[in-house]
Amino acid sequence: MIHVIATITLNPGVRKPFLDVFRWVTPLVRAEAGCIEYQATVDVPTTMKVQDGPHDNVVTVVEKWESVEALYAHTDAPHMVEYREKVKDYVSGVKLVVSENA
Repeated sequence: MIHVIATITLNPGVRKPFLDVFRWVTPLVRAEAGCIEYQATVDVPTTMKVQDGPHDNVVTVVEKWESVEALYAHTDAPHMVEYREKVKDYVSGVKLVVSENA
């Protein structure tokens, strides 16, 4: 199993329409072979000094996949191609962390 943390930085003021598109694609992704978990999250304000944020323009996607091969297939899925086209004007950057249990 692998874990993926995708940090999606959005252009100002577009989090709601971005999340609308993300909610559309979520059940399609969860139905993919090898998908264990797939969920968009947003920052929660706290008083913890080590917290980076909260950031109004960031959506963090928490994912679990059976394998790297399942992740590769996910990136090429037709609905992901359509998703990227729908959100291209909302997204200013994406960073991925792909890891496994230690």
